[in-house]
Amino acid sequence: MGQCLSLRSAIIAPLFFLSTACTHMANDSWTGKDKAQHFFASAAFAAAGTAYGEHQNWSDARSRSFGLLFSIGIGAGKELYDSRQGGTGWSWKDFAWDVAGAMAGYGVYQAVN
Repeated sequence: MGQCLSLRSAIIAPLFFLSTACTHMANDSWTGKDKAQHFFASAAFAAAGTAYGEHQNWSDARSRSFGLLFSIGIGAGKELYDSRQGGTGWSWKDFAWDVAGAMAGYGVYQAVN
């Protein structure tokens, strides 16, 4: 029951923050140096989170879930930080690259291990 509750919280909390109004949105393109940085950083976070779960002797499913949510959570946090007054603005394009990178990092980690 505790795992289920914490997983729900891990999913609901970011959705709550994503649904709140941001101070401003970024006007950026789909390509660029920062998109590659989002992709590769998220891939590394997902792989690291999955490895952490395995080293904690968690089940495969829990390790994978943790790795993906860890990476996507960091990406959402970064965009939330960017949306503050004086920031560069929330970018759904950056967040899409974060999610793609998290999935790629998870896939590569699983293929190697």
